Formats: sequence, C-alpha cells, structure tokens
Amino acid sequence: MGTLGRLLVGGPIAAFVTIALFVIMYNLIIPDEVELGEESDALRISINDEVAEVEARRRDTTIDDVDQVDPPPPPPQIERQAAEQPTEGLDTIVGQIPEFDAPQLASDSVSFSVSDRDAQPLVRIEPQYPPRAAERGVEGTCAVRFDVTPDGTPTNVQILTCSSSMFERASIRAVERWRYNPKIEDGIPVARRGVETQFNFQLAD
Repeated sequence: MGTLGRLLVGGPIAAFVTIALFVIMYNLIIPDEVELGEESDALRISINDEVAEVEARRRDTTIDDVDQVDPPPPPPQIERQAAEQPTEGLDTIVGQIPEFDAPQLASDSVSFSVSDRDAQPLVRIEPQYPPRAAERGVEGTCAVRFDVTPDGTPTNVQILTCSSSMFERASIRAVERWRYNPKIEDGIPVARRGVETQFNFQLAD
C-alpha cells in the first residue's frame, strides 16, 4: 500500500476521532441546567433615623455656707527715727587732717633701673648615691665647676676634685638637671661662668 492509500484510509478515521473528542469535550464543559427555586425574601435592614434623647441625670450640688473668718490684725508700725547730722566738723572729731605737698615728678629726675644680680639657683637636685660605692661602703666628696646660660641652664660641667671616680658621673648628672635664674646685667640676662659647688657623699647610719 502506497502513501496515497494510507491517506485515503487514515483520513476518514482521523476525522471521526476528532469529531468524537469534540463532542465529548463539549458535554463536559456545558453544565446542566439548574432550576432556581423561589426567590428568597429580600433582606430588609431598617435604620432608625430618629435619635433618642438621653436625659442626663443632673446631680444637684449645693455649696455649704463657709464660716466667716476674721482677718488677723495688721503688724504694729515701728517709727523710724532720722539720723541726726553731726554739727561738728570732721577735723574736730578725728583731729585735723595734715596737708601734704603734691610730689613734683619730672621726666629728667625720675629714672627706672633694674638692679644687677648674680645667677640664683631655682631647682637643685641632689646626686644619686652610686650603687657600687654604697655596696663597698665608700664615702667622699666631689667638687664641680660649670657655666649658666642666659636661660638658666647649666652647661660645660667639669670635675675639679673627686675623692673617688665612682662619684664623678653622679655629680655631673645632678648638675645638668639644675635650673637657675640667669645673671642680670643692665636689665639683660647674660651667661654666668665659673660656678663651683661641692657634693658630699655619705652613707646613712
């Protein structure tokens, strides 16, 4: 059987199947007729338009009579006496005030000058006892010389004499932490040279 024969046989069969499916689907989609019963009574909602007046109960209130209270008597008035002015003069009471002649200041006769002064110590810290000397029980003295700058800082610290070399470093470090009021000449701070001091290193008893 060729292709043409298949078309002649299969065409009517396919058309029949298609029509049958269409009828079945139509019956499934269309619902059965439903008979409606009697119409139900319409739901009636009535709203009362009239507003009922509510009488509020009023409570009769009365104010009890208040007993009349007499006000307190006013405070007594104190008579103020005016101070009497003294009839005597001020010189009679405290003595006569001496009269002084007003000083005559002239620009030529007045001069302001700042006195010169030497360097003065402000902060002096004692040297720390060297641990090695303390362990050995060594005591002694150490003399140093240094300069003071115009801002009051020690500089150029030198050892003059020292009974033990163990005291030299402690003496120099102590002087470097000192502070001075600088030396003043003609109102101007200047350097102070050759300041000498001596430290005594003694162990506590």
